[in-house]
Formats: sequence, C-alpha cells, structure tokens
Amino acid sequence: MANPALAEIQLRALLGQAQALRQAGRLADSIAPMQKAAALAPRHAPIQHDLGVTLITCGRAVDAIAPLRRAVAADPRFAQAHWRLGTALEMAGDSASALAAFERACALEPKLAFAQFRRAVLVAQEGRTTEAVEAFRLAAAAAPDPGFRLRSEARALLIEGDNAAVERVLREWQAISPDDPDMNELLGTVLCDAGRFEEADPLLEKVLAADPRRTGTFYELLRGRRVGQADRGIIDRMEAAALQPNLGPIRLGRLHLAIAKAYDDLGEYEAAMMACDRAYEARRIIQRADPIAFEASLAQIAQRYDAEAMRAAPALGTPDATPVLIVGLPRSGTTLMEQIISAHPQAAGGGELPYWPGRGDPHEAAKGKVRDTAFLRDCAGGHLQLLRRLAPDAMRVTDKNPFNFIWAGLIHLAMPNATIVHCRRQAIDTALSIHQTGAGPPAFPTGGPELVSYMRAYDRLMAHWRAVLPADRFLEVDYEALTADPEPVIRRIIAFCGLPWDNACLRPELNPRSVNTPSKWQVRQPIGRGSVDNWKRYEPWLGPLAELKPGP
Repeated sequence: MANPALAEIQLRALLGQAQALRQAGRLADSIAPMQKAAALAPRHAPIQHDLGVTLITCGRAVDAIAPLRRAVAADPRFAQAHWRLGTALEMAGDSASALAAFERACALEPKLAFAQFRRAVLVAQEGRTTEAVEAFRLAAAAAPDPGFRLRSEARALLIEGDNAAVERVLREWQAISPDDPDMNELLGTVLCDAGRFEEADPLLEKVLAADPRRTGTFYELLRGRRVGQADRGIIDRMEAAALQPNLGPIRLGRLHLAIAKAYDDLGEYEAAMMACDRAYEARRIIQRADPIAFEASLAQIAQRYDAEAMRAAPALGTPDATPVLIVGLPRSGTTLMEQIISAHPQAAGGGELPYWPGRGDPHEAAKGKVRDTAFLRDCAGGHLQLLRRLAPDAMRVTDKNPFNFIWAGLIHLAMPNATIVHCRRQAIDTALSIHQTGAGPPAFPTGGPELVSYMRAYDRLMAHWRAVLPADRFLEVDYEALTADPEPVIRRIIAFCGLPWDNACLRPELNPRSVNTPSKWQVRQPIGRGSVDNWKRYEPWLGPLAELKPGP
C-alpha cells in the first residue's frame, strides 16, 4: 500500500521545484516536475489546471487538453478550468468542443471576461450574431482592464457593421496601449479592410516583431500588397516562422497561405501550389469535410423547395424589395459584385452576413414546414431589421454571404420580391482560388477531391434554382463576361436590382466601404481579366482539381 505521507512529501517537492523553475524564467523546464505532480494527484483540480495552463503558454495546446479535462472532472464547477480547456481545444482546432467549454465556464461565472470573449468569437463564427454581440458586451462589462473592454466593444461593433465606430474605439485603445499586439493586429486588419494599406502595414509589422508566433498576421499583411523581388526577405521570415514548434493547424495553415500568396505574386507557381497544399493538409487535421452528407443535404433542400413551393411565395412571404442576395461559391466574384451594386448612391453593402445559415440550418434539422407562414415572416422581419440597421436610408442593401446559395428557396419564400444575384465563374479558376485563399466556413473543403465533390453538388443545386425560381428575381452573372466587357453587364445588374443608372457603378474600385474578404486588395483595382484562366499557370500541379478543367 502506498504511503500517503511520503506521497505528500514528493508532491510538495515537485511543486516547489516547478515553482522555482518558473521564478527563474524556465517555464518550459517546469513542465516535467508538474507532470510528475499531476500523476501523483490525478484528482487534484488546481494542479491539473496549472499544468494545462503552463502547457498552453508553452505552445503545447494539444498536450494541455488531458490535464484540463481531469481538472473539470475533479471539480465540475471550476469555471477557470473550463475556460482554459476551451482555450486548449480552440487552439487545437476543435471549435465545437471549445465552445461547449466556454459556455460552461460562462454559465458558472458570467463575469469571466476572457471566456465570454472567446465564446463570442466562436458563436459569431456559427452565425449567431445577436448572441455574439451580447457576449462581447458582457466581456466588455466584466473586463479586467480598459484595453480588454475596448477590444471587446470593437468586436461587437464589427459585427454590427459600424466601421467608423470600430476605428474610434481602436484609436482610444491605441492611446492607452500603443504596443499591444492585439490592438495593433485588429486595427491593422480594420485599416486593410478599408483599403488603407499603407497605414495598416506598420501596425501589422509591429505585431510580428513583438510576437513571431502570431503567424496569421502575415496573411493579413500580404493580402494588402503585391510582393515583388525586393520583398524576398518576408518569404524567408515566413519560411522560418513555419519551422516553429507547436504552431497548431490554424496558425500553420494561414501562414502557408501567406507563403503561397507571396510566391504567386512572384510568378513561382510550383512553390505557390506546394504551399497551398500544405495549408490544406493543416486544415484537414482539424476539419474533415463530408461530401456525401453535403450532397444529401442539398438534394433534400432541392426536393423540399420545389417549383410548387416557389409558386406559393407571393402569398406566404413579406413583399419588401430591399434585399439583394449575392450568392455563389467563395472566390466567384461575389465581393466585386457587392462593390458594384453598393457603389450606387441608393444602395449599401451589408457584407457577408451569417443570417440565413443561422435560420435555415436549425429549420432543416428540425424538418420544419416549408410553407410555415409565421416562420417565413419572422425570417424576413429579422433580415430586414438587420439590413435597415446597417443602412437605414438605402433603397437596396446587399447580403453577400456566398453560401446563401443553399438557402435561395427559403429566401424567396420569405421575401419573394428580394433580388438574388448568382455569381458564376469558371469552375477550375474558382476551385484554385479557394485552394489559394482558404476561403469558406470551417466545414467547407479548400482542396482535394472533397472540394471537387462539393462543387459538383453546388452545380446541381444551382441548376435546380435556375429551373424553379422566377426569372425576374434570379439573375446569373458570369465573371468572365463581366470582366471582358463590364459596362453592359453592370447596366443589366443595376436595372435588375430596380435601381436607376449611376456611372459610379462602373468604378467599383473607388467604393470606399470596408471589405473583409481575401479580395480586399483586388477590389481596390480597376476591373480586369488578370484572374481569368489563372489555372493555366498552375496546370502541372493541379492534382485532383484538374477534374474541373474545361473540356476541349
């Protein structure tokens, strides 16, 4: 039988050794004695928690999960342990489990600001915007310092689309903490979105100088510039950064996409494709797509939202014609389309709103009635309220979440006078651009045969909408035709939206609104054909994407 007194002496000695190492600045060396202490006391929640926190701090988030799970098992009401477990899970790429841990922490201790903040980030990613804003504001109210309060308020304002207020809040934060990397990264990103790249670059460089492990900052930095031969040094920095241990799949994936962007700008396409492939492999570690389930879900939607249901729309829905839904695949020209329409003085751009997935997904999961008038009018009312809050005086307001292509039937039933604009682009160019940018929600594949399968399923659903939606509500625009001869195509788009002609729509690159997509630099340039047939530069290295090449 083990001697409890001896075990207690060993435990105290190990904890003392770990503390001494931490005080000497040797945090990584303190892990070994802490692990031994945790093995001696597997039901001691504080020891398990402290080991998990140390592992997270040392960049070993995956290793931190087990001791933090032991901490919450030993003490289910240990709110800080739930929060730290959520942090480790999120860093490891398990967003669903991370959100559950954050929600448990917040339920136990609503004023735990850091848990509220991370909960808000993940809830926003799921499209639950109202909950996200509420959680960010709870984090702001409970903030331990002014910087964290301003950070939380800025994130709430970003969701609400008030970009001017976001910058004011961030400038206030900057005055308090000019060297805070979180502040500099967020402000730099906001300035990039507004097209103010020269202002953003020094802030983003400052972040990288302060913390080389924030590798995602390279992605933001390079999305706002063209890399030339004089910038070779930044590639060397990124390649070195990729060798750091325990970066995690999210950081590593974004870093490889930034490397790919740099090589693409330099015309070194084989190196660019290799970096894209590495980014995809990193993403697959945390999220494997399910093409079979995706295809089945789209087939079910097409079956439920059939021609007969669409004919009933005028009697079921809300007649307001304010919304313009811009749909398609990521990287199919949806950002350019929104810039064209929102350049009109009587229109406004709402950006990629997560509204319809947030309504459609639960309704489909519950097998809700297709012709549920109360549900449809509630959907329309919520969407219109959101659009009017973003642009109270606009005649038309865009919602350019590309994945609203899934919900085109539901949208038409809820708002039969809304305009739906479908952006089409050559499949192989679209797929390559998705692979190059990592565009799409977490469950969406960005390469491999999975992406090919998803795009085939998308084509089938769009063929269905083409057949059943009214021709005067559903407009399809080919990217290649738009870029070849912009004016006649743009005139047709503006007329279809029910707007009088305005020449401003011919110069979307002058549109000053913020753009939070990988196209933020590209849409600041005049309309051109530089991206048409881009796949030909990459033809030897396309791999599974080659299935999407056009026929002879």
